[in-house]
Formats: sequence, C-alpha cells, structure tokens
Amino acid sequence: MENFANETIDTTQLPRYEEVTFTALHDKYKTVVLLNISIFSGVVLIGAVIYASFNHDMLTPINWTFISIGLLVLLGLVYFFALLGLKKKSFAFRNHDVLYRSGIIATSTMVIPYNRIQHVALHEGLISRYFGLAKVEIFTAGGSASDIKIPGIAKEHAEDIKQLLTGKIQKQL
Repeated sequence: MENFANETIDTTQLPRYEEVTFTALHDKYKTVVLLNISIFSGVVLIGAVIYASFNHDMLTPINWTFISIGLLVLLGLVYFFALLGLKKKSFAFRNHDVLYRSGIIATSTMVIPYNRIQHVALHEGLISRYFGLAKVEIFTAGGSASDIKIPGIAKEHAEDIKQLLTGKIQKQL
C-alpha cells in the first residue's frame, strides 16, 4: 500500500458525450410507428362502436359528436407526441461505449460501456419486418429487461451492430 495514490480528476477535461454525432432512426420507422398507432386506434374505435351499439343511451347525436371530437383530439395528440419523440431518438457507438438519446420533454442520454453488456438481441415486429427494420436490445447485468432498445434500424445495419457488440462481449471473456 506504500504506492497508493488517489489523485483528483479534472472533470473539465473529460470527453463530452454531447459532442458525439448521433445517428437518427431510419426514416421508414416513422411509417411503422404511425401504422401501429393507426391499427391500435382502429381496434379501440371498433370496440367503442360495439359498446355503443349495445348501450342505446349513448346513441344520441350530441354524445356521438362529443365522443368523436374527443377521440380525434386524443388521436391527434398521440400522433403529435409520437412524431416528436421520434425526432429525439438517436444512437451512437464509440470505442468504449454505446449511447442512446430519447425523450420528448426531458431528453435523457444513456451511456453503457461495452464491458457492462451481457447480451444483445435483435427483434423484428410484423410491420417493422415488412419495412426491413429491426430493433436492437442491449442487456447489462442485474436485470431481466433490456437497458437500451434501439428501434427503427435497417435490418442489415442492426445485424452489423449486433455483430459489433457480440465481438466486444467476446473480447471481455
């Protein structure tokens, strides 16, 4: 213990993740998100119509007007926030870590060093697969859920990312 040193680190000289060039999600991912919202909204609308057909008190024109306006406003807000959220999502890979930025009102940036990554998964949903997109999920120790989910990546690019991360994991072993 005679050579022990505990020097102060100059935090002003640390590399800044804000200066990293982030990669936006694929342009086709916007279509995937809008289609998913539309399908979900259609199912909810069909459910509302079926419910209203069995509940005859709801069939008054004034109720239908308020319900229709409310649903349109709600759907518009969902589309607006979904599109706004897509503009904020981006990712970057550096020599020692992966970064993922997201958030609508408050932007958060996750930085995960490669030596913390335990597992990498590649997922394709039905609509995403049609558009040639995939989602990369990055897992670290200490949980069953993924720590970072990067959606809307071209499948070939997602496979390259998975290969890169798998190679980084193998180097650790």
